[in-house]
Amino acid sequence: MAATLTVEQTPFSTMLRESTRDVHERAHRSAFMDALFDGRLPLRAYARLAAQYHFIYQAIEEASDALACHPVGGAFVFDELRRGPALAADLAFLVGEDWAERVTPVPATEDYVRRIRTVAADWPGGYVAHHYTRYLGDLAGGQAVRGLLKRTYGVEGPGALFYHFDLGNVPAFRKRYRALLDEAPWDEAERRRIVTETLVAFELNVALLADLADEVPG
Repeated sequence: MAATLTVEQTPFSTMLRESTRDVHERAHRSAFMDALFDGRLPLRAYARLAAQYHFIYQAIEEASDALACHPVGGAFVFDELRRGPALAADLAFLVGEDWAERVTPVPATEDYVRRIRTVAADWPGGYVAHHYTRYLGDLAGGQAVRGLLKRTYGVEGPGALFYHFDLGNVPAFRKRYRALLDEAPWDEAERRRIVTETLVAFELNVALLADLADEVPG
């Protein structure tokens, strides 16, 4: 009979995944995402979501710049993950060349960005919590959105570049990322603190999807 793993024995990547499973599923089952995957929304509704990602990734990537030389946080800074340039190209296609003057955050996105800027620039654990929530999600479930854009809206290049990652072997990269999580020198208290912040990040994502759903005509 296998022994039960203690918190100290459980790989941190496993602890993070299991602790956030429920809220992760809630995000996937949100009214906005259900409508998007059912093909009930116009492309401009997806453009509105992409605009929210612009504000969120801008904040995360500012934190990446701040922590690039940090002995722990810097290990999670991957230039090849940066989404800013892809989002700019997507929004130019979806909204227009003047997209930067036209896109606006929903209230939940403002809260999300405020939280990232509060906890991520000088707390490596907070940075990793938000980094993990967004980038690992885009490498996994986000690829279903990439397929949706092609299938439903005929969008493959500009407009969907956000989901194109130049990483080579994506499963190998995800394995490397999990190893970084497991090897980071965090004690039990810090791990629990990071899990809590990761849950906050997921809840903020759920809230922004709810705000977007409220914008969709009934």
